[in-house]
Amino acid sequence: MKYGKLLCLSFVIFHLSFRSLAVKAQDAPEYRMEIGGGLGLMAYQGDLGGGLLKGMQPMVAATAKYKMNPRMAWSAQISSGKLKGSSKNVETWYPELHDSIASFSNQLTDFTVRYEYNFWPFGTGKEYLGAQHLTPFMALGTGLAFTKKTVAGQLLFGIGAKYKVADRLNLTAEWVMHFTGSDKLDNVVDPYGIKSSGLFKNTDSYSTLQVTLTYDLWAKCKTCNNDRD
Repeated sequence: MKYGKLLCLSFVIFHLSFRSLAVKAQDAPEYRMEIGGGLGLMAYQGDLGGGLLKGMQPMVAATAKYKMNPRMAWSAQISSGKLKGSSKNVETWYPELHDSIASFSNQLTDFTVRYEYNFWPFGTGKEYLGAQHLTPFMALGTGLAFTKKTVAGQLLFGIGAKYKVADRLNLTAEWVMHFTGSDKLDNVVDPYGIKSSGLFKNTDSYSTLQVTLTYDLWAKCKTCNNDRD
C-alpha cells in the first residue's frame, strides 16, 4: 500500500512537471515568415565541362519563406551569379568544336519556389515543445533561369542544415542542384551535331553552394495558432 501511494505521488509529480515544461516551452510566439539574404558560389555543368564544385563563381541571393509549421516551409528566392566554362580541357570530341576552343562567361539570374522539409522540428524550443536549434532539411522546387540569350525552366533538388542563431535569427547552409530545360546557358547548342529530344536530355545545369541568414517576422497568435500537435 505504501509503495502504491509513492507510485501514485511520483506519477502526479511527473505529470505536473511535464505540463509545466510544456507550458514554458510554448510561452514564445511562433513566426509565419522569414526574410533575409545569402552569399554563395555557383558552378556550371554542361557541354563545356564543369563539375559540381569545379569553377565556382560568386553569387548573391534574397529569400523569403512562409512557415507552415516547424517541419515544413515554402521558400521563394531570387539569386544572381556567373556561369563560366571552356572546352579547353574537355575530353569529349565535338564535331562542332573540333578546330576551336569555345568558352563563355554569362551572368545568370534565377527565380525559384521550393518546398522545404525539416527532418526535426525547427525552433528555439520555447515556442514549440521538442523543437531543435539544429536540423537537416531537404528541398524540392521549380523556377526560371535567365541569361542574356535565354530563359530556361528548371527543377531543383537540395539538401542542407538550419541553425537557430538567436530567437529570431536563422542560419542556413545548403547545396542545390538546378536541372534546366535549356542547352543555351553556355552559348553552345547541340555540339554533338545530333538533335535530341526530352525535357532534360542534353541540357545544361548548375549547382549552388550557399549560406543564408534570415529574420523571423509575423508572429502567430499564441493561444489559437501555435502548432502544438
